[in-house]
Amino acid sequence: MLSRVADSLYWMSRNIERAENNARVLGVQLIQMLEASSEESLTNYDWETVIEVCGSLEEYNHLYEKLTINNIIDYLAFSESNQSSVLNCVKFARENARITRDIIPGDLFEVWNDLFLESTNMYIPEGSLKEVHGFLKRVKLASLTSQGVIESSMSRGVPYRFIKIAKWLERGEKTARILNVLSEKSNDDRERADGTNYYYWRSALQLLNGYDEYLKKYPPRMNEKDVLTFLISDYAFPRSIQYCMDHVREAIIALEGGKVSHYSWRMYAALDRLMAEFDEDKIRSLSVHEFSSFLDDFQDRCNDISQVFSQTYYLIEPAHVP
Repeated sequence: MLSRVADSLYWMSRNIERAENNARVLGVQLIQMLEASSEESLTNYDWETVIEVCGSLEEYNHLYEKLTINNIIDYLAFSESNQSSVLNCVKFARENARITRDIIPGDLFEVWNDLFLESTNMYIPEGSLKEVHGFLKRVKLASLTSQGVIESSMSRGVPYRFIKIAKWLERGEKTARILNVLSEKSNDDRERADGTNYYYWRSALQLLNGYDEYLKKYPPRMNEKDVLTFLISDYAFPRSIQYCMDHVREAIIALEGGKVSHYSWRMYAALDRLMAEFDEDKIRSLSVHEFSSFLDDFQDRCNDISQVFSQTYYLIEPAHVP
């Protein structure tokens, strides 16, 4: 398979996953905004957190004069300047699907082409949260439909492996980013006694679609270490970093036919270094103040794996990858 085709498949898959992740995060926050409407400072604080998870607070401040709900929604959902806005992810996914139409199932291109055409003709009046929420739901549905098409229609060859590796890398990095940002915010507010830290870790589970699964395993506690252990090292939850990286490694082994070659050893080494951190006892032994630096290093290692993978297969890294 040509490198340019592999590159398009890889970034199609990453943008599909990123569109779903960012649509979910923004959708969860719109609901939480209503629940926290009586606590103006906490609501604003959470919006800054969501901006850091789905984009860049520095970029936001450069583009907008004020931190308002309408500006934030525009930046996270529709801005052309934010490379990770939901609408940009839809556009990038559709374009890469168009380039690889002869490789992927026809239904996969149609899902994103239809959503792209619908989105370009979409008009959402300022302040219409119901319409914004409807758009985010359509994006999540398109991503879930895509996963069904891929799993039910694609042969398990090289194109399929590239799509899966990209998906699990993107998902693992997003989990690491969410935990890193919320851990830092939690540490900043640790001296407060108003339940804010409980709110952060409940938010982490909701942003990663893991609230119900967590409560099945740890009822009825919302303990910080339990949440972090679940989202980092749970082998069965499909958004934990452990689960994502297990699937990255599995797909790479299948891609390489189980061999380590002169060009792939760096990729395996980077994965091995990261997987060595997935020790539940080690994670539980960390103090609450050590988690932020641990997660910061963790996120850097996840990003390193993406870069090594791109270098190994001569993929093109975009200028801006949050």
